[in-house]
Amino acid sequence: MPSVMGLLEQRELGARRRVDELREEADRVQAELAAAERDWKEWGIARSRVGELLGPVDETEDHARTERAMPAQGQAEEAAPASMAAKPKSQVPVWREGLDASVLSMDYQRILQALADRRRLHQGPLTCQEMAVLCGLDTVPSKVEALRSKAKRMVARGWLAEHRPGRFTLAQDATGPGGGS
Repeated sequence: MPSVMGLLEQRELGARRRVDELREEADRVQAELAAAERDWKEWGIARSRVGELLGPVDETEDHARTERAMPAQGQAEEAAPASMAAKPKSQVPVWREGLDASVLSMDYQRILQALADRRRLHQGPLTCQEMAVLCGLDTVPSKVEALRSKAKRMVARGWLAEHRPGRFTLAQDATGPGGGS
């Protein structure tokens, strides 16, 4: 006859396995949702652009739009285009094998790209202030702290590592995010 503790351990193990399966499924669905939302937004942008092309042409408005789209040489763009803007309250799924960085919003992808470039150039970790510069942001406290919050979230979800406080790198798994780029 099995012991009560043995039966409880079996039930607990079964429940834990079920939770793990559901978490994996939720991450997969979240990644698919992000891809579908991105597709939807891209089609909306395409429709909008075609509408602009087929609409009446106002040369003064067209010239002003072109000047806004092309900043002067050596001058950074003030705001990212709508297609590159981060989704509000975007979620960062837990990193796992086969999960692509495209499931992340553009802000998180920029952080990964900056750190991937550092790894490729065999340079050390980045501070949030350095990341802000590489991402084209002002190094004012509000922007740096927003980046720090994102980086900490990415550490908690396995995308980044923070071996020393305030110094971020890609997660050390060679097959991990950005490991192949």
